[in-house]
Amino acid sequence: MNMDTYPQSNTELRWFGNTLVAIRLSSAASDDKISVIEHWMPWGETPPLHVHHREDEVFHVLEGEMRFQIGDRNVHARAGQALVAPKGVPHSFRVESVAGAHCLTITRGDDFETMLRQASRAADRAELPTAAAPSPEMIEALTRCCAENNIAIVGPPLL
Repeated sequence: MNMDTYPQSNTELRWFGNTLVAIRLSSAASDDKISVIEHWMPWGETPPLHVHHREDEVFHVLEGEMRFQIGDRNVHARAGQALVAPKGVPHSFRVESVAGAHCLTITRGDDFETMLRQASRAADRAELPTAAAPSPEMIEALTRCCAENNIAIVGPPLL
């Protein structure tokens, strides 16, 4: 992953699990509540299988390769490709490229962005956080935070 693509310090940066995110467009910026969030993720990063109840989630891969599970479909996506995880459909992804991946997520609504803000912490530098496996307490907190924002965790991360 090209480290030169990390954002400048005047962007709102957050550490979400083992990823660095930049909120490029907040859902509060328009009546349609469109949110654009940029992600830098290490190899192997994978969220638990989950469902957004009120928002479609669009992924646009900028660098690297990611494997997606969307419902019963498995899709490999590379830089330049975009796909959608429709609301109501369980989905997850896994970063397959050793150098990591860089992508955008785009949603219409504030559920995902609000959950991300609640479950993350401010990043004090534009780089990936120190990698750590989630503790049972962290998993419980994320599950609760997701549920409060109309997102259900329905299965484990991808292997």
